Amino acid sequence: MAATGRAESRGMRRRGLLKAALPLGAAATALGTGSAAATGKAPADAPARRGRDRIDVHCHLIPDFYRRSLGAHGITEIGGVPVPAWSPALAVGFMNRYGIQTQVVSVSEPGVTYLSSAKDRVAMAQRLNTYTSRDLIHATSAHLKGRFGGFAVLPLGGTVGEQDVSYAVTEARRAVRELRMDGVGLFSSYGGRYLGDPVFAPLMKALDDLGAMVFIHPVTPQDYPDLGLPPFLYEFTFDTTRALVDMLYKGVYQRYPRIRWLAAHAGGTLPYISYRTSLLTLTPAIAQQVGAAGLDDSSPHFRKLFYDTALSPAPQAMKSVRELAGTEHVLFATDWPFASALFLGAGDPAPQLDETFSPAERLAVERSNALAQFPALAARIGAGPA
Repeated sequence: MAATGRAESRGMRRRGLLKAALPLGAAATALGTGSAAATGKAPADAPARRGRDRIDVHCHLIPDFYRRSLGAHGITEIGGVPVPAWSPALAVGFMNRYGIQTQVVSVSEPGVTYLSSAKDRVAMAQRLNTYTSRDLIHATSAHLKGRFGGFAVLPLGGTVGEQDVSYAVTEARRAVRELRMDGVGLFSSYGGRYLGDPVFAPLMKALDDLGAMVFIHPVTPQDYPDLGLPPFLYEFTFDTTRALVDMLYKGVYQRYPRIRWLAAHAGGTLPYISYRTSLLTLTPAIAQQVGAAGLDDSSPHFRKLFYDTALSPAPQAMKSVRELAGTEHVLFATDWPFASALFLGAGDPAPQLDETFSPAERLAVERSNALAQFPALAARIGAGPA
């Protein structure tokens, strides 16, 4: 986590690496991939785009009061990246440049885990969720109306006990039922405890009762090997994978079937290793009983998850996701403002998607799949679910 002592010692190296990478990001944005979007020529069979129709399901908010609180606790980096600038106006400007109608925002690492008092965590989570609901999701001003959805942050800390989970249950219910938020955000782990841990069972039951869409965002894991690189480059993907595999073997997907799970960054490394990580559920005896043709598949629970495209639009990732879960389970995302160095111009925010999806499929990935999974959002922007 950015607040730990060793993060400070690595900060200078990481900032240097990030500064060195910025020109590369600019060049990649300028060059594109040679796709139709990059050349400006649309295929003849491309559905008509309406100029601003994308739904971005993975991006973050950093209100001023939250930024000040982070700073007061010595947190100036998140995932090895300096805390970026954010405001509703900056978010709308970004959306307008890249044809995005609505962002579904969430709170990134560290959430409220940096606060040592349960009372303080509850207060900050409530303040963040109330702000997100009142000032963004249900804003009435003309320039913000319909531009935001949001996942609730829960008051879980680095050390999770029964009382913490009880507070989280209460806030999840308030966020979905009273604040009318679009879902709930959870981290891949809390103090080394992954989401399949029995301590989270009451929360999982509450989320199942709500039929919630739950967004899993990674965190920097404890005691990870230091390669001198920002942990968002690789450790975030590994921690997401750990959480998803842990929930499979702890029976979370099976016991709480009404929860819809959205995995950040294309599910980390899961699509690529979904077969291998499913092996203990696909023994020959079980395969024979369910009519499977032997050890040639992945867990059906992994196929039911939803995966976003944030920092993962390239075919190496997207073709794995598509093979595992199908196009209808892929949702467009940018990870802005943490990924702002990758978005230095305007136009198509992810031209690499053309290498995996047809024009009609891209429209589904970038819009209609999200509308189907977020019906309240669809109603707010005047678009019926697909």
